[in-house]
Amino acid sequence: MWHVKDEIAPAILLVVDFGGWYRLDSRGSNSIESGVVPHTQVSVIKDVIVPYTHLLPRLDLSQNKERHQLLYFKGAKHRHRGGMIREKLWDLMIGEPGVIMEEGFPNATGRDQSIKGMRTSEFCLHPAGDTPTSCRLFDAIQSLCIPVIVSDNIELPFEGMVDYSEFSVFVAISDALKPNWLVNHLKSFSKEQKATFRQNMARVQPIFVYDNGHPGGIGPVPLDGAVNHIWKKVHQKLPMIKETIIRERRKPPGVSVPRRCHCT
Repeated sequence: MWHVKDEIAPAILLVVDFGGWYRLDSRGSNSIESGVVPHTQVSVIKDVIVPYTHLLPRLDLSQNKERHQLLYFKGAKHRHRGGMIREKLWDLMIGEPGVIMEEGFPNATGRDQSIKGMRTSEFCLHPAGDTPTSCRLFDAIQSLCIPVIVSDNIELPFEGMVDYSEFSVFVAISDALKPNWLVNHLKSFSKEQKATFRQNMARVQPIFVYDNGHPGGIGPVPLDGAVNHIWKKVHQKLPMIKETIIRERRKPPGVSVPRRCHCT
């Protein structure tokens, strides 16, 4: 499919994750020593990161109850690429008081378990897997479970419109892998700080929802929903794309400057 990717490279792409694009091409022909695919098919300059569809139902702030667990994670322990960090975290966290680490996915059999786990825990762990992010982050937001993001290379939807630091805890991988560091760090947050996180999260919950509430999705698009925010982000990208095209055109012949994106 590389020929197809080359054809659509100049388009504004809607991607849920940039992680998989910055890996060595298995064919070898497009790879360089730094481990970055040199093609400019995807770029933070021209492309729009969109949310994964959340799998768990929304919990309103008025429905929030006392949370008895400190940290919750449900997912596969063994992943590839960045997921090696997840395996190390799992081994560090398993057995810690107040920490629940469950193997599985929020499918038909694990959905109720995931709902219970996220709604009864203060924090929800979000380590990198095969890619830096996943639907787990958006399930946590809908569950008002404060995301703990351990993914140094993560790119998030609607940045600039949403300040994730107002409702999420960002942790460097190097810190998270220190014994006892993460649990002690999460315990240091006061009840008031956690309540503020949750209030801020409740305000942005609609931004990550695609469903417009109409049968078959046919009907007006909510102004505060995901679809409208995607269009806003596309609109924001246009001046940057224009600037990149102008910069590319004014290069003198024979001058080699790394391209920042495939913008035409």
